[in-house]
Amino acid sequence: MVLIVRLTILGCCGSIPGPDAAASGYLVEAEGFRLGLDFGNGILARLQTVCDPFELDALVLSHLHPDHCADFSALTVLRRYHPDPPYDPRRRRLPVHAPSEAPARLANAYAPHEAERRDTDLSDVFEFHALSREARTVGPFTVTPVPVVHPTESFGVRITHGDTTLAYTGDTGPCAALDELADGADVLLCEASWTDAPDRPADLHLSGTQAGELAERANVGRLLLTHVPPWSDGEAILAEAGAAFHGPTERVRQGAVYDL
Repeated sequence: MVLIVRLTILGCCGSIPGPDAAASGYLVEAEGFRLGLDFGNGILARLQTVCDPFELDALVLSHLHPDHCADFSALTVLRRYHPDPPYDPRRRRLPVHAPSEAPARLANAYAPHEAERRDTDLSDVFEFHALSREARTVGPFTVTPVPVVHPTESFGVRITHGDTTLAYTGDTGPCAALDELADGADVLLCEASWTDAPDRPADLHLSGTQAGELAERANVGRLLLTHVPPWSDGEAILAEAGAAFHGPTERVRQGAVYDL
């Protein structure tokens, strides 16, 4: 039997949402299990074009910048207050694998006023699991977090199902951990936020050239570029990556579906 992993690009705009373009969010599916990967601005709307959000089985948040988790508050509202959910969400908490500060920071985002927040910690509808270097089983997937460099606690993740591995960088500057993350992956879903230049800020994002060089070193099967901000030249970033990596390379588009 062929085991298929499906990757759906819910949103791929970097740093902020763009015109009719959601920020970072992806859906990874296998054996009927739906794993969300980041949940930035506009992702809940995009998810509803693919499936009922109550059908999401687990969620991984690479880090807690708004373009990767802003719609978590909207997801909280849905799971708490939908008048006719397919099940009682308080009896089925959604597993959320996220940086250690996620329970407190996401509760603050949902209820910024102390009086409102006093009676909520989101644990009625979510089950939080702190990311670490430890691999974990999430449905049919093995999820291996890899710490990367960014201004906040951030992780790339390797998602493996059978013989198929998807590596996702999240947001990161160049670092040695990326080689471990991407090593031999069938698909590298890699952020590429700008063109290459010597004066780019350190420990923040990758250029197209750096994404391509990573894919080449790691001998990945396919390079998918994501997280291109509205102000960046996506075609120039793609050209840089293609010049550095000799395998299939493309810039993902919102709504694209890949069977890995």
